[in-house]
Amino acid sequence: MSVTLADIARATGLSPSTVSRALSDPDKVNAQTRERVRKVARDMGYVPNQVARSLTSGQSDLIGLIVPDIANPFFPPIIKAVQARATARGKTVLIADVDEHAADEIRRAEVMRKRVDGLIVVSPRTPDDRLGELAALTPIVFVNREVPGAASVLVDNDDGMFEAVEHLAALGHPAIGYLNGPRRSWSNTQRQTAVRKACSDVGVELVEFGPFEPQIQAGVRAADLVSAANITAVIAYDDMIALGLMARLNERGVKVGQDISVIGIDDSPMSSMAYPTLTSIHVPGAEAGAAAVDLVLDLANTSDAAPSLVQLETRLIVRGSTSPVPNPHPAA
Repeated sequence: MSVTLADIARATGLSPSTVSRALSDPDKVNAQTRERVRKVARDMGYVPNQVARSLTSGQSDLIGLIVPDIANPFFPPIIKAVQARATARGKTVLIADVDEHAADEIRRAEVMRKRVDGLIVVSPRTPDDRLGELAALTPIVFVNREVPGAASVLVDNDDGMFEAVEHLAALGHPAIGYLNGPRRSWSNTQRQTAVRKACSDVGVELVEFGPFEPQIQAGVRAADLVSAANITAVIAYDDMIALGLMARLNERGVKVGQDISVIGIDDSPMSSMAYPTLTSIHVPGAEAGAAAVDLVLDLANTSDAAPSLVQLETRLIVRGSTSPVPNPHPAA
């Protein structure tokens, strides 16, 4: 037989209403009473009735999370952080992967919003002229894309990109290639702007290629273009493209880290497992996921809360794929 609030009330000598507040709205109960109730509930094996709580509070205790492609290494750290933070705050996460189909985002968000207390949409692919439809599904938080009038968690690309360009310039590379991401990508626009500014500030030539999809195969295709351009350093839109580039260059006998320097963006787990290990711009995905949960719950719990903007910084992680520019005329 399941344990009820009345059972816990009898065991603690408290009223059922006090027990209920201690478990469902702990800020309204003093710390000593709260911990006492929680301990007794745990010891008795109490499991809260989520359906009843939803009917009483009007909340489902669910958060919706939408990502473009769960297989892309950029997104799992964000997903794990969202789940961890949500669990710590007593919430469960429903995840939807739209598989890079921009047309599915709004429809999926509309369906999920009926079942959850708030939505987190990561790197949305929805075109600018339809973003308002997503933003209207409040409470909602966007990660890695700025949406006017909506809460957002953004990644500032400027510092990390400047460090990358400065690093390559210090190694003697006179020109840097940039492999653009998808044309529709808001992130690519930010990264493209950042690399252009950094190259201008540092005084190195910039050669752009693409657009490319965030896939290893795209990096393989980019390698032939990079080789033909005869440049000695490349920054890719993300680690996936960078890893594909490295694989193809190695097939062609070009030694990454010696003959050419390669930098990715995201600092995904794969970057430290590649050979040579991939120098990459660290994007704080875990911090972004945790911040998004806090934002969406603040919006859900406070009717007059204004949408907030959180900005996180990037930084360069130097590994084995970058080195001084090769000397074409070694001394005799």
